[in-house]
Amino acid sequence: MELGRFLSPRRIAVIGGRVAARVVAACDRLGFAGTIDVVHPTAGEIAGRRAVARIGDLPAPPDAAFLAVNRHEAVRLVSELAECGAGGAVVHASGFAEAGEDGKRLQRALVEATRGMPVFGPNCLGYLNYLDRVALWPDQHGGMPVERGVAFVLQSGNIAINLTMQRREIPIAFVASLGNQAALGPSALIHALVADPRITAIGLYLETIDQAEAFIEAVGEARARRIPVVALRVGGSEASREAALGHTASLASENLLARAWFERLGVPLVDDLPSLLAATVLLHRHGPLRGRRVVSLSCSGGEAALVAETAARSGLRFPPFAGEVQERLKAELGPLVRIANPLDYHTFIWGDAERMRATFAAALASSVDFGMLVLDWPRADRCTDADWVTAMESIAAASRASGTPAALVATLPDCLPEERAGTAEALGLAALAGVREALAAIEAAASIGEAWRDSGHPPVAASQLAAGPSVNLDEGQAKAELARFGIPVVAGGEAADLEEARALAERLGFPLAVKGLSADLLHKTEAGAVRLGIDRAAALDEVCRELFLRFARLRIERMVEGAVAELLLGFRRDPVLGPFLLLGAGGIFAELFADRVALPLPLAPSDVERALVRLRIFPLLRGYRGKPPGDVAAVTRTVWAFARFLEARLERLVEAEINPLLVLPEGRGCVAVDAFLRIVAEGEAVA
Repeated sequence: MELGRFLSPRRIAVIGGRVAARVVAACDRLGFAGTIDVVHPTAGEIAGRRAVARIGDLPAPPDAAFLAVNRHEAVRLVSELAECGAGGAVVHASGFAEAGEDGKRLQRALVEATRGMPVFGPNCLGYLNYLDRVALWPDQHGGMPVERGVAFVLQSGNIAINLTMQRREIPIAFVASLGNQAALGPSALIHALVADPRITAIGLYLETIDQAEAFIEAVGEARARRIPVVALRVGGSEASREAALGHTASLASENLLARAWFERLGVPLVDDLPSLLAATVLLHRHGPLRGRRVVSLSCSGGEAALVAETAARSGLRFPPFAGEVQERLKAELGPLVRIANPLDYHTFIWGDAERMRATFAAALASSVDFGMLVLDWPRADRCTDADWVTAMESIAAASRASGTPAALVATLPDCLPEERAGTAEALGLAALAGVREALAAIEAAASIGEAWRDSGHPPVAASQLAAGPSVNLDEGQAKAELARFGIPVVAGGEAADLEEARALAERLGFPLAVKGLSADLLHKTEAGAVRLGIDRAAALDEVCRELFLRFARLRIERMVEGAVAELLLGFRRDPVLGPFLLLGAGGIFAELFADRVALPLPLAPSDVERALVRLRIFPLLRGYRGKPPGDVAAVTRTVWAFARFLEARLERLVEAEINPLLVLPEGRGCVAVDAFLRIVAEGEAVA
């Protein structure tokens, strides 16, 4: 969809009365230099401009139109605009799909009326193009014309207004409120924005994704053009919360899947609007970062502790200073200052421009990817800030000299005046308000940098499930299917009577595990269908007699002893985002500990290694408090084999879970002790 004419119009048509007049006034205030035509059926004049009665009376087709009319009239007028060759339209009216079944029918009629013409809305405010001084916008806004800057794409009009009112000196170049996204969603708009060299970064506020494939393509183009994208996502689809059977379903929260999916695309998710603002500030000024190593500088132990405490919950690293850098810092700061990162440089150098520059230059010249100077400004009406200016100019000089990007960070938003944020921007610094928000922004920029460097990563897979009823495989069938792909499963077999159970015990040897076998039995422990540690023939007979009263078949398996840790491998298919492999702490406490990561399919080998390290249980695999390390290499191979299984069976696979996967000491491998598969029944039979 071509949007250039619509988003950078030279001729605008505004259709309606009082609200339309506000759009005309907004364009005038912003300095729109093109032509504005006004349409109203009865008024001869709107906002000081002569009005025509019908769209057909316009002197030329508009490049962009704003419809400030009721919802039924909007459908008719969109059709007329499409017929006359208009470049696009904003439908301001509400009462469409958000208002029930009648509204949904009307929205379908609206989409049909567009005939391919770009349309924002309905139920939206429109857009603000500060680059070309266009305001198809009926409400107030706080922006001003800029030469280059950040674009924001949102569904919410009020959130869009709030963003324009920011006082952080963010050069906002473009704001779009998409409303219901009936005919045009964020993906098409991203395509158009990244084609404009004046756009430096894009911030998204998403409630839904229009089409996953289109979104993947759009952010891929942004990446190819080196335009970073960061997102705040709220809400989600009802379908993705649909109940499923296994542990995996309860572990695979929608937010977990979404974060993994966006991360794969190189679009980090932030948690709130202040972090979205901070990330776009940093990306506009510095772009994606080359790594996660950060140095923090402040003249207060409290501020250094605040940074350290907040950073502990992030994925950033604050490496200690190397020997040579330590010596340089000691030479400038003296023997009373403890050299650590985050660094409290005390006040010995406060106001001394030469020593501050030397100190900051030494810190930024260490092996770090980003520097932050924590600096809260005094009130301009009661204090002087000359020494604060010295500190800001010193970190800017050190950043230029070292080539390490840096930011000015205030712990409180109130302590970052808009004027000083503008000065910091002019000096080449990002000005960030709030330690948590600043660290979130740094981590987002580092995440994008990592994704951009990982050029060989596979794309996200499509998710198309075959039609037909689904069936559960019992544990034996599931393990046989997994074993075909090289996944190690515990030795065992099935018994239909006591004699078969005794024969299996003789072949396998004690100790044994005995389980009731049923395709409908998922959580065997909770159902009292598992007996462990059977160490003699008499005990086996007793257990089998008891379980045969409830189950026609039993599974007899050799007990696996000496495990270092228990893991869970699972599968989840999101109806919008596609298929995922779930990896986490396993066993009966899987849901309690909620230690898991999601990996969109298909995987690269490096994905598995990175995912294991991110688990809180990973120290057990490395060897914890004198315990032997687990066989991480075997786990990596098994997860990779499970991923190949999922990809091969993707068309028919509804659910899959291995829980637990027992991790044995290094050199002894790992083994799947329990497994569950649910598949679409049609097609090739599974043995």
